[in-house]
Amino acid sequence: MNPRRKQRLTWALGLIGGVAVAMSIILYALSQNIDLFYTPSEVIDGKGRDMTKPEVGQRLRIGGMVVEGSVRRNPETLEVEFRVTDLGPEVKILYTGILPDLFREGQGIVAQGVMVEPTVMEATEVLAKHDEEYMPPELAEQMKGIKHVNPNQPDAFKDKQS
Repeated sequence: MNPRRKQRLTWALGLIGGVAVAMSIILYALSQNIDLFYTPSEVIDGKGRDMTKPEVGQRLRIGGMVVEGSVRRNPETLEVEFRVTDLGPEVKILYTGILPDLFREGQGIVAQGVMVEPTVMEATEVLAKHDEEYMPPELAEQMKGIKHVNPNQPDAFKDKQS
């Protein structure tokens, strides 16, 4: 083989090897930052065809409904303990911090954190789902007597200024 060709081949193989190493490092780093979503039933029973359960120490998100009567607050700190269910098994969530305004018993939530026991999660963030009962303004007006006023129209606040 020609020495010049041999040098180009060496450079090409080195470049391909470098790109492969860089891609594997990037993919490894990304896999460490993935937060998988589980329901309480999937945490207890397993997820997927192979029924894999989250391991203790794994970061994940759990979504479900807050069980009625399960919220326990420490009056001296911001520690809160509650259970989440999806009409099946329950998972205990431990959280320290201020809960969202929409958080309440019977409400849907998503908690992000780390599993500390097979059925206990220590949450770093709790998100409350909003009400899914959206109603178009026309229907709300007919059913509930709620009058929708478009604030972009010039005469929208005429009655309130007088």
